[in-house]
Amino acid sequence: MTSAANKTTCSQHRTVFGFPVCDMSWQEALALVSDLASSPSGQTQIFFLNANNANIMLADEEYRRVLEGHLVLPDGIGMDIASKSFNGVPFAANLNGTDFVPALLTYMAVGKRVGLIGGHPDVLSKAAARLREHSPWHEIIEIADGFFDKNDSAAVLEKLAAAKVDVLLVAMGTPLQEKWIGRNIAPEHARVVIGVGALFDFLAGRVPRAPEWVRRLRWEWAYRLWIEPKRLWYRYVVGIPVFLLRVVQHKIAGRRDHRS
Repeated sequence: MTSAANKTTCSQHRTVFGFPVCDMSWQEALALVSDLASSPSGQTQIFFLNANNANIMLADEEYRRVLEGHLVLPDGIGMDIASKSFNGVPFAANLNGTDFVPALLTYMAVGKRVGLIGGHPDVLSKAAARLREHSPWHEIIEIADGFFDKNDSAAVLEKLAAAKVDVLLVAMGTPLQEKWIGRNIAPEHARVVIGVGALFDFLAGRVPRAPEWVRRLRWEWAYRLWIEPKRLWYRYVVGIPVFLLRVVQHKIAGRRDHRS
């Protein structure tokens, strides 16, 4: 729905499985998105690509089409592994959404209207309260929890349009959130729209973050697997080897194409 209004604003990319992923430092990314949120018109949709999402992208054509033409940021060590293999160098920064969104709200000194869609009703409420404590100069608006009919979003979209938000955070998990945004969100709904995955669960304390030293080592995925093995075992125990195999296969295919 919004591809014509979306701003492709990243000047430097690195390709992952032939897909352009924006390559920016933290400062560059925060400055860019802050400027976009202050734009008087147009809309930029922002999504994050990690190893799990890359696996989905390679198997789900609709999901890949939704990502195309939008601002896609690298999330996690898997993107660095892929970038080193395909481009010879890693990404400039790990711009994962769990850290990026709170950092963005802190960076934007001028108050914005920030809308929230997704999550369990209790999680949505707690996440909103946490964001109000984190950056009280912004107006945090709870548009809707995630328990509505995704095939009939008229009431949610009507409430969103009336709220006139600058930034919209959608937390439904990948690829549902991206597909829902692509099918429903129009330019008048927000200047910046971000698919934030499990961010509301982290903010609400429903899912704990890994200790700082674990995050510095880039092992947060292992911590998440440890605390939620039933839900995440397939994503990591199966998904990581599949992702690495695809990296190797894509690298070999690229070499063959280059030789031919």
